Amino acid sequence: MVLAGKEYGSGSSRDWAAKGPNLLGVRAAIAESYERIHRSNLLMMGILPLQFRDGETPESLGLTGRESFSIEGVENGEAREVTVRADATTFTARVRLDTPRERDYLRHGGILPYVLRRLLAS
Repeated sequence: MVLAGKEYGSGSSRDWAAKGPNLLGVRAAIAESYERIHRSNLLMMGILPLQFRDGETPESLGLTGRESFSIEGVENGEAREVTVRADATTFTARVRLDTPRERDYLRHGGILPYVLRRLLAS
């Protein structure tokens, strides 16, 4: 899990900023807000982009990044909100899969597995 602030991904080297976390085993990111393309790159790498509710931040929730996180209610990418548990803290977060195609990419684990499965099926 990556905890991030506002405009997460701004100024990054674009797709490598999503490939790195993927290679490190990151499965989800939760931010106050996203740079538009970075959010898209994350989900194309199979990383679930979540967003804190308005007014919530890691600091306001008392999160340090050392917690053990679990995410409940993803429902194969169809959920609009999920429940996040971080040790003793529980909160809801928005699922930032904004189009049906983005939901498909995440269900397949990213764009590469999605494309490969489509090629094999045809």
